[in-house]
Amino acid sequence: MERQGNIRIASENMMPIIKKWLYSEKDIFLREIVANASDAITKLKKLEALGEVKKAGDCKITITTDAKAKTLTVEDNGIGMSQDEVERYITQIAFSGAADFVEKYEKTNGDGIIGHFGLGFYSAYMVSENIEIFTKSYRDGEKGVHWVSDGNSTYKIGDAEIKTRGTKIVMHLAPEEKEFTDEKVIKKLLSKYCSFMPYPIYLNPKEGDKEVKPVNTPEPLYLKQPADCTEEEYKNFYRDTFRDFNPPLFWIHLNMEYPFRLKGILYFPKIKKNVELEPGQVKLYCDQVFVANNIKEVIPEFLMLLNGVIDCPDIPLNVSRSFLQNDAKVQKISRYITKKVADKLTELFNNDREKYEKCWQDLSTFVKYGCLKDDDFFDKVKDIIIYRNIDGKYQPITRYFGASITEEEAKNGKEPQAVYYASDENKQAQYIAMFREAGLDAIICDEYIDPHFISYLEYQNPTSVRFLRIDADVDAALKAEGEGGEDKELESLFTECLKNKKVHVKTAKLKNANVPAIVNVPEFLRRMTEMNSFYRMGDDMHDVTLIVNTANKAVNALKTAEEKSRQTAVEQIYYLALMSYKPLEPEELQSFTANTSVLLEKYLQK
Repeated sequence: MERQGNIRIASENMMPIIKKWLYSEKDIFLREIVANASDAITKLKKLEALGEVKKAGDCKITITTDAKAKTLTVEDNGIGMSQDEVERYITQIAFSGAADFVEKYEKTNGDGIIGHFGLGFYSAYMVSENIEIFTKSYRDGEKGVHWVSDGNSTYKIGDAEIKTRGTKIVMHLAPEEKEFTDEKVIKKLLSKYCSFMPYPIYLNPKEGDKEVKPVNTPEPLYLKQPADCTEEEYKNFYRDTFRDFNPPLFWIHLNMEYPFRLKGILYFPKIKKNVELEPGQVKLYCDQVFVANNIKEVIPEFLMLLNGVIDCPDIPLNVSRSFLQNDAKVQKISRYITKKVADKLTELFNNDREKYEKCWQDLSTFVKYGCLKDDDFFDKVKDIIIYRNIDGKYQPITRYFGASITEEEAKNGKEPQAVYYASDENKQAQYIAMFREAGLDAIICDEYIDPHFISYLEYQNPTSVRFLRIDADVDAALKAEGEGGEDKELESLFTECLKNKKVHVKTAKLKNANVPAIVNVPEFLRRMTEMNSFYRMGDDMHDVTLIVNTANKAVNALKTAEEKSRQTAVEQIYYLALMSYKPLEPEELQSFTANTSVLLEKYLQK
C-alpha cells in the first residue's frame, strides 16, 4: 500500500537551499551517494562480526548510467532499510542513520562509518529532478520498500517486490545535467572521489562478464603496514595516484593510531629549479572517502609542495574551514605530520648522507620554503640545511655561523661572522677565482628562494651570521701585502674619466695581478635594489664602487698613456669589471664595442 507524507525539515524553504547551496561543487553528490552505499556495507560487515548476520558474502557497489532514460543509478548489497528506517533516515533530515547505528552498537566504536546519510542523500537533488529509492532490509521477514520524491517537500512510500537485501538509488537527472549519464564523466568523478573506497565499485558492468574489474582500489597501499610494502609498490602507487611517471625521491609512510588515527604516504617529487613553486597534491581522505585536496588547516602549507595521500577518520567528511582552524585535534595532526617530515629528512641526512646530497637540489627549495613558513619546522631541520661551497662540497649552513657577539661588542662596531656567497657561478666566476686563490671559502646561493632564505637566517641568528655576496666587499685576504695599496693618482685619473658614470673609485693592491678592477656594491643596497626590481619599483644600480687594482700592469701604464687612449682604456676597464656584476645596458654595450675596436686598432698598428 502506498501513502504520501511530508519530508520533515525545519522549513519548507530549506529544500531549494539544499538542492543549490549544500555543496560548493555539485559533482560531489556522487561521493555522497557512493559513501552512503559504502556505509551500508560497513554496517552489514559489523553485524556479521557481531553474529547478527550469518553471512554477508561478497559486497559491492554498482553504478549504472542510462542516457536514454536520463538516469544514474547507485546500488549496494549492504544492510538495506525497512520502511520505518526509510522514514527516519530519509524523511527526517535532522536524524543521522550512522548516529543511531553507532549508539546501538557502541562497542564497535563506529570505526569506518562515515555517517552523513541524511544531508548527503539530498545532495543528489542538485542534479536530479526526481529520485527513487528501492531498498530491502537484511532482517528476515522485512518487505521491500519503494520511496520517491521530486524534492519539493513531499514524497510517496510503499511496498516493492525486491528479492535481495540492499539499496538502489535511481536519480532521474534534470535536463541540464545529462552529462552525468556519460560513462567517462562518471568514471572521472569516481577516480577523484572514490578511488580508495573500501568496497569494489563497478561501473556499467556487462552481465556475465567475469573479468570485469572495479574502478577503485579497495585496499590502497597506505593502509598496509610500512614493513609489508615494497619499493616497487610505493613507486607504482605514486605513479597510479598522481599520474607522474618520474619516480619520487623518497617517501614517508604515516601510520598513527593514538592519540588520533591517521594513515598515509607523503612523496617527495623532483622540484624544478629556479621556477615558481608548483603546488603538489596532498589528497585528504576520511575512511577512504575523498574530502579535498590541499587542506592547509590539516596539512601545513609548505607540505603542499609534496604529493601524498592522508586518511584521517577523526576529521569529519563534511566540515567547515573555521572548524578545522579551531579544532585542537586537527592542530595536533598538523604538528605530527610536520614532525614526521622533519624526522625523515634528519634520518636520511644522518644515515645516507650521499643520497641526501644527491637529492638536495630537489629538496632544498621545499626545505627552505618550509622554514620560511614554519619556525617550528626550521628548529627541527636547521642543522641539516646544506649548501655547496665553491669547491663543490656540501656543508650544513650552521657550520659557517660564528660565535654570537655581545651587545657591548656590537656597540664597539664588531659585526657577526660574515658568510660570503655567490648567486651566479658564471657571472661571478672572476670573484670565485680570486677567493680560491686567496684560500677563502664561499657558498653557492643560486636558487630563487635563497635571497629570502638568507635574510631569514640573519633574522633568526642576528648575532652570529651576516651574508655578503662575493662581490659586496674586498676581503683583507684578497689584498696583497706591502706598499702600493692606495694610489691617489690612479684614483683621481679614474674618477675624472668616469665622472659621467654612477661609480665611486677606490684603489687596492690585490693578490691577483691579472684583474685590472672589480666592482663592489654594498650588500644592503644591492638587496634593496633587487627587491625594488622584483616589485617593479625601478632597478637602477646605485653606490657602485670600482676597486682599481694597483698591482695590474695595464692599470699602472695608464699614468703615462696619452689622454685620449687613457679615456678609452679606463672606460673599458670599468665595463669589464661591470660585466662581472651585471649585464651591460644597451648604451654601455655599444660604447664597450666601440672602445674594443679602437684599442684593437691601436694595438695592431704597433
